Amino acid sequence: MKRMLTAAGLVLALAGGGCAADAEAATTVPAGTTTVDGVRFDQKIHDMLPQDVRDRGSIRFVTDASYAPMEQFAADGRTIIGFEPDMADALGAVLGIKIEMVTGEFQTALDRVADGTYDGVLSAMTDTPEREKKADYLNYFSAGTSILVQRGNPRGVAELSQLCGQVVAAEKGTVQADLLHRSQVGCGTKPMIINEYKTNADALLQLRTGRAVAVLNDYPAAAHLAADSRTGAYFQLASAAQYEPGLFGIPFAKKNTQLRDAVRAALEQLIATGAYGDLLQRWGLGSGAVAATTINGVP
Repeated sequence: MKRMLTAAGLVLALAGGGCAADAEAATTVPAGTTTVDGVRFDQKIHDMLPQDVRDRGSIRFVTDASYAPMEQFAADGRTIIGFEPDMADALGAVLGIKIEMVTGEFQTALDRVADGTYDGVLSAMTDTPEREKKADYLNYFSAGTSILVQRGNPRGVAELSQLCGQVVAAEKGTVQADLLHRSQVGCGTKPMIINEYKTNADALLQLRTGRAVAVLNDYPAAAHLAADSRTGAYFQLASAAQYEPGLFGIPFAKKNTQLRDAVRAALEQLIATGAYGDLLQRWGLGSGAVAATTINGVP
């Protein structure tokens, strides 16, 4: 989204970092460094990396940094912070290679992985059978979808069926948008008016300004918006329900199995040493922990 000077825009800038999603910016993790205690370089895992990645000296993940606490821009408007950047930091330390998180459009991220522009996506992307047709997913987190409404819940929304006949906003290309469209079947003669936007921040602006009754987000992002001091005065969860829980994953091109497996080995080390759990606790995400890595949901 573009930086805004209105009061509503300021709230969204704080929630989403205030930078355009299509303006390329990256945070680079120096090889062998991490913000997590106990994470160490592993030569054997480093040697699993494809030769071209070792020669290049970096791995590039694309992200839409408007989804705190998973990823967002810091106050400098450039540095990407959150659970996933911290996880990338720790993975880079194990692998002994630079990890870059580069901002890009969520809707085209899988295509940019398939054409080799990026090595993967690290952007709270839910693993679905449809998306698995394009990429293999290294699963690292679990969460469902929650309904976010205005503070005070003026329309009294408590469940998905109560959005029938209402205007609802969502980020285009997400599982949340898909859930809304599939839920239309139960609305009969009073369908939802579903408006989709380029970024989650754009969808939240519709809710903040009363042009939408609700926004659907993954539970971690929705809960963060409801609890954060900068946005909690404007948003709240409609209920504690999480619809269609699923696995988040880093998608890799199907031909790039060597890189996928090297990153998986690094993630398994983070889980085994407790560093993964520490990162989740740092960002208040312990309920989404997975006990072990999977590929496309399969051990």
